[in-house]
Amino acid sequence: MAVARLRMSRTALLPVVIGFACVLPLAGVTPWALLLMAVPAAAAAWVLRVGVDVSDAGVTARSLTSARTVGWSELSGIRVGPRGDLWLVTTADTQVKLPVLRARDLPQLSSLSGGRIPDPEGPSPT
Repeated sequence: MAVARLRMSRTALLPVVIGFACVLPLAGVTPWALLLMAVPAAAAAWVLRVGVDVSDAGVTARSLTSARTVGWSELSGIRVGPRGDLWLVTTADTQVKLPVLRARDLPQLSSLSGGRIPDPEGPSPT
């Protein structure tokens, strides 16, 4: 199975481009204002990097600066937070937040996992 990448929609880059266009005139005024260019650059990096990868090895949660892979043998379950955010629960009783995914994404995550993560809307196992 190839790696399935779940990321934010690329349309989230539109506000980043608008922010870049707003900061650009300020950057021409003084060299110190060039530091303001870091804000839209960091926002673009966040949109492009943060997400979840599902593969045969397990589930990888990627943040802006790190990545954590939970292998299928280490996966104990999945928890839905009070605001619909998803957390992987490991056999070591730790939790890993799945960025960009919400409870509504559980059927897609279940499908990509090959059934290793159960679909709450699907038929119950008997």
